[in-house]
Amino acid sequence: MDQIWPQAALWLLLALVAVLLGNWLRVSTALSEIVVGTAAQAIFAALAGANALGAKAPWITFLAGVGAVVLTFLAGAELDPVVFRQKWKESTAVGLIGFFAPFLGAAMVAHYVVGWGWRPSWLAGVALSTTSVAVVYAVMLELGFNRTAYGKTILAACFVNDLGTVIALGLIFSPFTPKTLVFVSVSLVVFAAVPFVTSWIFERYGGRPSELETKYILFLLFAMGGLAAWSGSEAVLPAYIFGMVLAGTVGKDSALIRRLRTLTFGLLTPFYFIRAGSFVSVPVLLAAPLIFVALFFAKMGCKLTGLLPAVRAFGYKGHDGIYYALMMSTGLTFGTISALFGLNHGIIDQRQYSHLVATVIGSAVIPTAIANGFFMPRHLLPRRGKDLEDPVMGEPVGDLES
Repeated sequence: MDQIWPQAALWLLLALVAVLLGNWLRVSTALSEIVVGTAAQAIFAALAGANALGAKAPWITFLAGVGAVVLTFLAGAELDPVVFRQKWKESTAVGLIGFFAPFLGAAMVAHYVVGWGWRPSWLAGVALSTTSVAVVYAVMLELGFNRTAYGKTILAACFVNDLGTVIALGLIFSPFTPKTLVFVSVSLVVFAAVPFVTSWIFERYGGRPSELETKYILFLLFAMGGLAAWSGSEAVLPAYIFGMVLAGTVGKDSALIRRLRTLTFGLLTPFYFIRAGSFVSVPVLLAAPLIFVALFFAKMGCKLTGLLPAVRAFGYKGHDGIYYALMMSTGLTFGTISALFGLNHGIIDQRQYSHLVATVIGSAVIPTAIANGFFMPRHLLPRRGKDLEDPVMGEPVGDLES
């Protein structure tokens, strides 16, 4: 127990370094945390051994997992139902193209270029088909795009993209067992009932210093996450849908959202992003760099080739369309989940896992840096204090700062 405190201090020091680095370089904090995690793991491994950073410690794994779950929930909760209904054709088309193009392209490259077998190749296609809700939401929130219809539409397309990834992973690799049937059945009942139950509980018992709302949300996320893990799935998968079905209640409570953000970004997500960065094995990459290059360009090439024409077809020109496509090309949460699923079930080996995770994290870092550094549509950033009645693309759809 005594070792936990200095280890926690070290990780929070890394988080502080990441914040300062992000401010200095003017990049997203999530991006700088990933880079700091990779650098810290390489340094500590060289000086004190591979496990010196402690990224696989149970308590760090748990905090990182909670960070991913709550961050994914928040992303879902801020999907504006009005914008989603108005933009459902765009979100669906862009999301499906964002899934199928890299899924098929990366699988073919993994098999025919890299030389992996078909099962590892299909797993690579699944892992590289994702769009990172965690990274996109963190960037949208930090810049203020989460308060615009433009940013909310990107998040909606991310949801459709990752829904395709989840379904593909389940259909291709996950065995359908009685536990799966129980999980799906309970989920349908809970998702249907929870908006009404939540509204009643919040109206009757909410608004008190005891923070019942936060405890209630964490209970739901932990309970459904535990059921998902029991069924052979992943705890983070129900969180996004939970956020969506509660967008009409939780998503409109700006004070609750602000408190959840403080908990998430202040404590939980640094462990998630730094831990994700620490999984990049620099020696493995240096030993076979062309595998990383092939997989990375397979994902990015297929994503952008499919997404750029799609977003331009919906009227996004210039930097607006390029930024949209680049943010949809990021990957992290479900990509690492898919890779870890493949490793745990013997579909890929440790070497293949290292290359996949490195590619996934590379796709979180490089497109985000390029998008924010060169193609940010600053004219769509929300203007503080402007009171709008009819939200349009690029304008605030709700004042979450009030």
